[in-house]
Amino acid sequence: MTWWEAVLLAVGGLFAGAVNTVAGGGSMLTVPLLVLSGVPGNDANGSNRLGILTSTAAATVSFRRLGVDGLSRSVPVLVPTLVGSFIGSMTIARLSDGVFELVFGLLMLPLVVLTVRKPKAREGSRPWPLWVTVLVFGLIGVFGGAFQAGVGLVLLAALTRAGFDLVTANNIKVIVSMTVTVVALPVFLLSGRIVWLPAIVLAAGFMAGGWVGAHVAVRGGERVIRAVMVVAAVGLSGRLIGLY
Repeated sequence: MTWWEAVLLAVGGLFAGAVNTVAGGGSMLTVPLLVLSGVPGNDANGSNRLGILTSTAAATVSFRRLGVDGLSRSVPVLVPTLVGSFIGSMTIARLSDGVFELVFGLLMLPLVVLTVRKPKAREGSRPWPLWVTVLVFGLIGVFGGAFQAGVGLVLLAALTRAGFDLVTANNIKVIVSMTVTVVALPVFLLSGRIVWLPAIVLAAGFMAGGWVGAHVAVRGGERVIRAVMVVAAVGLSGRLIGLY
């Protein structure tokens, strides 16, 4: 890894950490950035999980210190998510790098739309029955285990529809993301899909970005971050699917 690739990953991780804090969808940037720095596509998907793990673990600890603990109420969400995450990660880890890059590049386009018009959290609605909750979060787990990118954009809306208040839902969203990563990361590790040096550099950027993102969010910087992220995601998507 060259020095400029290390800088690219550190800055990209910082930016993605900020994006995840104020908006969600940071992996839409970091996975393609890993590819652009020379990491094969599916290895980039695995290496990216290290940064997700560090940032979600830190956020979970912060919630507990602030007195918010949704873990005891999250079993109907965590169990299907865990099962789905294992299925998704096992499936995607078997794909070739070329196929993964093509699928991920195409997937980024609807995720850009989802980023611009993110789902709205709906409090006060009638909660889903248990079987719907299990089904929805099982599917979210499959998607998160396979790709991770964009999963946070729908978790909050789904959690409020499952009957959680916004504060608890936000806490459980972080726990769910961490659970998906805890399950998926060993699959990628055992499949040899993690390139450690780029992964560690990116993870350091992710941690710093989480701190920066909290300050940016307070100052109303989400619109700027979203605009830059959309432009970058569209450009990197074209690169991944071979348009240039």
